[in-house]
Amino acid sequence: MAKKIRLTRPELKLQRDSLQRYERYLPTLKLKQQQLQLSLRQVAAARREAEALLKRATDTFEPYQAILNDVAGVNVRELAKPTDIRTGSENIAGVNVPVFESLEFPTVSYSLFATPAWVDATIADLRTVTQRRVEMDIVDQRATLLQRELTKIIQRVNLFEKVKIPEAQEAIRRIRIRLGDEMTAGVGRAKIAKGKLVGASHESDDPNEPHDVMVPDLDQQESVDT
Repeated sequence: MAKKIRLTRPELKLQRDSLQRYERYLPTLKLKQQQLQLSLRQVAAARREAEALLKRATDTFEPYQAILNDVAGVNVRELAKPTDIRTGSENIAGVNVPVFESLEFPTVSYSLFATPAWVDATIADLRTVTQRRVEMDIVDQRATLLQRELTKIIQRVNLFEKVKIPEAQEAIRRIRIRLGDEMTAGVGRAKIAKGKLVGASHESDDPNEPHDVMVPDLDQQESVDT
């Protein structure tokens, strides 16, 4: 046993109460573990989808790479950087995880007549790439938070199943054995004492004199609850 226990009735009650708490809480932990595992599978599927969308957006933008530096006076990459990332929050099995909502981009202020017609499409496609990357980052954040919580829950489940519950069960077993031995010894001593009192009464000077000796019948003493 990791912790020295007292082989007493109060300790027996304490260990029983602890065992009941562990056995009552363990199913809740296992249910949360299952919910987190299911959510992680869903997040993995969402990540694959986000990765596919990012690749599609990147492939669409790829043809513009060679001509970006030729756009005079228009910083396409800066215009495709978000000025604000808006996210919400979702609770999954007690864990708050982020949810993508929208992006805000800088206002386009270049001359439509002095720039090539494809610049608008380039900015739009690059912004799509940016959004897909942000979406995938948020999916990764969700996975990280859920995996971290799942690791904690698994550790607690293992602690209860492999340490706390077996320890409590072993403590209860040992205490019952000790109390049972003490009860048996006590009953034996009581019988010996009772026998001595009865023998002494038979050796009295006046055998006709009544002897009102009160001896408790310890054979009926309540046994240890096993």
